[in-house]
Amino acid sequence: MDEPGYPEAHPAVERRDLTPQPGNRAAEPVRPRASGTTAEKIADLRARRESARHVPDRTVRRLARFGRMTARDRLEYLLDPGSFVETGLLARHRSTGFAADTERPSGDGVITGHGTVAGRQVCVYAQDAQALGGSVGEVFGEKVGKLLDLALHTGCPVVAINDSSGARVSEGVLSLAAYGRVASKVVTASGVIPQISLIMGPCAGGAVYVPAFTDFVVMVDRTSHMFVTGPDVIRKVTGEKVRMEDLGGAHVHATVTGNAHYLAENEAEALDYVRDLLSFLPPNNLGDAPVYESAADPDITSEDLELDSILPDAQREAFDMAEVIARVVDDSDLLEVQPGFAQNIICGFGRIEGRAVGIVANQPQQLAGALDIAAAEKGARFIRFCDTFNIPIVTFVDVPGFLPGTVQEHQGIIRRGSKLGFAYIEATVPKVTVIVRKAIGGGYAVMGSKELSADMCFAWPTAWIGVMGAASAVDMLCHRELATADDPGELREELIEEYEETMLTPYMAAERGSLDDVITPSETRLTVLRALRALRNKRVTLPPRKHSNIPL
Repeated sequence: MDEPGYPEAHPAVERRDLTPQPGNRAAEPVRPRASGTTAEKIADLRARRESARHVPDRTVRRLARFGRMTARDRLEYLLDPGSFVETGLLARHRSTGFAADTERPSGDGVITGHGTVAGRQVCVYAQDAQALGGSVGEVFGEKVGKLLDLALHTGCPVVAINDSSGARVSEGVLSLAAYGRVASKVVTASGVIPQISLIMGPCAGGAVYVPAFTDFVVMVDRTSHMFVTGPDVIRKVTGEKVRMEDLGGAHVHATVTGNAHYLAENEAEALDYVRDLLSFLPPNNLGDAPVYESAADPDITSEDLELDSILPDAQREAFDMAEVIARVVDDSDLLEVQPGFAQNIICGFGRIEGRAVGIVANQPQQLAGALDIAAAEKGARFIRFCDTFNIPIVTFVDVPGFLPGTVQEHQGIIRRGSKLGFAYIEATVPKVTVIVRKAIGGGYAVMGSKELSADMCFAWPTAWIGVMGAASAVDMLCHRELATADDPGELREELIEEYEETMLTPYMAAERGSLDDVITPSETRLTVLRALRALRNKRVTLPPRKHSNIPL
């Protein structure tokens, strides 16, 4: 019988073969009674371990039909082979109410431990939906709490795999207390160690907040769900009927709410994304991201020269900013964050000269690159993460300003849009900005401008930098002349051209010190590379304070 909510299987994405083969999982082991001899006690321990780790073949086959792995297979896929060291394998709950003591599986529905990803230490836990539905109880709080303490004390990232039926009703307040203890430790670790959450099944009620506290949330299409209140409760309380997928499916969170940072087609792809993501991150806020060998050419290359012709001659014609980024980062490799959400801004990780950088860029193919609430919050969140973990920020600008309209104003673009500028100002990591084309009004200010503490700011000769576009400026400044002109249309075009050549030119910004230089597009990669080299030992001393008060 098919599981509700999982209507179809996913195509496989293989890295290691985890497909169950006939006979590769032994029948449920029979645990011998402990006796007095050492050999018998050792045999008893081995039997207990085998029993705790055992997953019936029928369970593996049933999950595989829906493109899902067991909790242990997920960890095996994520971690380097043979590196996983489990903690709390034999822990069991102590509840007795409502016949809870009739089922006391070892591990109590969550697998915790540590291992390596590409040779680098990580702490991991995976909820096991096959044991008590992966429900959260007192022992979950103890096991995961100890693991988070270990990660914090040793300074290594945490990866959490969520797949749970929610709070364990039979444990009452103990279950709520477990959530609270874990949430408290996650917040304490925030900004100290990277924390990544994978949603591999249902995640509802209070359980959604712990993943939301972490730095990144990865979901799987059609099998991952997050919501505070489920469809049944919504129907009973409000009368509204909604499918689980439409309410809190992975696609909704990756494209509409922005709660998910990546939407994977299947579980293997989700785990691959986490491995890639970890390769860009330092182990903690005092460490550095790994540095890889780079074949960065010290001279201008044929790919660099392609930038000289990448922009259309018509200023209002769109182009793909991703093509610019691809010619600046090593191997044209950009790992995007929230690629399906607020697509008018690009955020992601790349490498320049083998070192990790955070990329923030306007995307003129969406809303002409204008900033709206979603884009501002997406960019601000990403910038603050990069700053927390010492990752330099490189910004590419083509922004006509903030998106106008009553919808944006009434939804709070003043407060919510200001987060982007606040994040740039507050960030103390190296910040390099390249103005590719438009940098108008408030958009110029909040997109890593020199005045908002960019360390080095450059512009292409195609840049327009000013308070507003030329047409709007002429209409505002010259409306009397236009009203009395014999040919207002011709005069307006002449005035627009004059304004563009005198007031929007990047050379005026360079004269006033708002730019460090005007560069040809083909010089971009080497200019950014050399700027980052110069800023490598940047240090900033801030005034003493508990924390800032960002306009949340």
